Amino acid sequence: MTRLPNFHAAKWDEPVVMELGRPGGRGQLFPAPEAEIAEAVGDNPVPEAMRRKDRPVLPEITEFEAQRHYLHLSQMTLGMMGVSLFGTCTMKYNSKTSEFATWRPQIAEVHPYQHPDTLQGVLEIMHDFDGILQSLSGMDQFVFQPGGGADAAYTMTAVARAYWADRGQLGQRTEMVTSIQAHPCNPATAAAAGFTVINLPLEENGYPSLEALKAALSERTALIMLNNPDDMGIYNPEIREWVQAAKDVGALCFYDHANFNGVMGKLSARELGFDACMFMLHKTFGAPKAGGGPAVGAFGCSAELAPYMPAPVVAKQGDRYVLDEDRPKSCGKIREFWGNVPQVVKAYAWARAMGAEGIQLASDISVVANNYMDHRLAKLPGIERSNPDVTKRRMEMTRWSLAPLHEETGIGTVEIANRMADYGIDPWWMSHEPWIVPQPFTPEAGELWSKEDIDLWIDVLAKIMQEARENPELVRTAPHNQPIAQVKGDAFENPSKWAMTWRAYLRKRDQAAAQGAA
Repeated sequence: MTRLPNFHAAKWDEPVVMELGRPGGRGQLFPAPEAEIAEAVGDNPVPEAMRRKDRPVLPEITEFEAQRHYLHLSQMTLGMMGVSLFGTCTMKYNSKTSEFATWRPQIAEVHPYQHPDTLQGVLEIMHDFDGILQSLSGMDQFVFQPGGGADAAYTMTAVARAYWADRGQLGQRTEMVTSIQAHPCNPATAAAAGFTVINLPLEENGYPSLEALKAALSERTALIMLNNPDDMGIYNPEIREWVQAAKDVGALCFYDHANFNGVMGKLSARELGFDACMFMLHKTFGAPKAGGGPAVGAFGCSAELAPYMPAPVVAKQGDRYVLDEDRPKSCGKIREFWGNVPQVVKAYAWARAMGAEGIQLASDISVVANNYMDHRLAKLPGIERSNPDVTKRRMEMTRWSLAPLHEETGIGTVEIANRMADYGIDPWWMSHEPWIVPQPFTPEAGELWSKEDIDLWIDVLAKIMQEARENPELVRTAPHNQPIAQVKGDAFENPSKWAMTWRAYLRKRDQAAAQGAA
């Protein structure tokens, strides 16, 4: 048995920064202007109409106090410094070298409105990374405008609308076909784009049958949208036949590569017949996900669909890189400008550092690690694998179910995830709502975590499952070793209590106090 960590997070009695400080506290003292500047601009260079009538509501603190405050907050945050088998996200180590590169003024201080002549280095990186993704997918062009996986899926639906409208068939091609186990962004974005969604149910092999697909396809089908392998870890070996069936009715085919880690370097979306695909740079390609913050869903497509892509597209003309805005058939912008450049730079650095051989090896490791986990997890009483009748090995993740333990003890996946934080383990990923698998958890080791890390994670799970049987209240009320106890979500649904700004908080606090006095 692995030695389990005796973990306890720091707990500071720390107010919010707006409640710190005292009048006169300063982090920076600015010198008086030089005499010639004062003479040129006068005593107060700010025009009367632009001057504040009152002081800004800001904390008055020293630089050290600000640093100490945010250090304390960081100590109370359990981030990816423990073992985080963040399934379906392929979370990876985010290189400090890549972070440093994006802090350089050549990246951090440029602006997309600059003339392209002053952005040649940035555009060259984006152009070259486009080429790397082309080599991994077989596609002919990539854009980085989409702000994440859902944005990339929506890009596909927008491109499909433009493509069918250009052919005068948008009124006919009104349906999108997908699987019930596809990522929810696929049916959601297709519906947002005006398509009727057809969701195929899973069958005995863990994926819809080819016969079910063919029954759903018709001259009304605009596109199919699939992820393969799915979040159960099951790879559909009939994917070529699926694509061909869609092509037989004239439909477009989109490959959602959110689960690319186990197949990267092993297959090409274009060779399988797909017209377009997407990659999540903030997952598979080593750029940080940042809790739903900066993200890029790189969207690539065939030359036939390229005219309908969002503009601008980075192109090379001679020895110069340009932003091609002259695209009359473009579906329009999906987001502003031309992409989250720091994320693209980090993903480019990851791909260049890995190289083709490294990407192949990472794929192998992630599949081996997941199947090692499956072997160990299968020995724990109280959990069962999704689609238990499918005995084939899974890819880089497997969705498991705690339903047996929940039936036995009343303790489910949410409670156990909370308790894992007490051991310094990042709470796991469950699954997209609604849950298809009851009481789910979806670990994914990827290529990052060592065998010792994986063993520790599984042994912590085994220990908590034992606690659930012997002392279920301990698990039900977790976490206990964190700076904040179990968070009740009710307040976040109450607009009279929940405030996103300090000004709103003060207003609501004062209103509550006045109502209490009344």
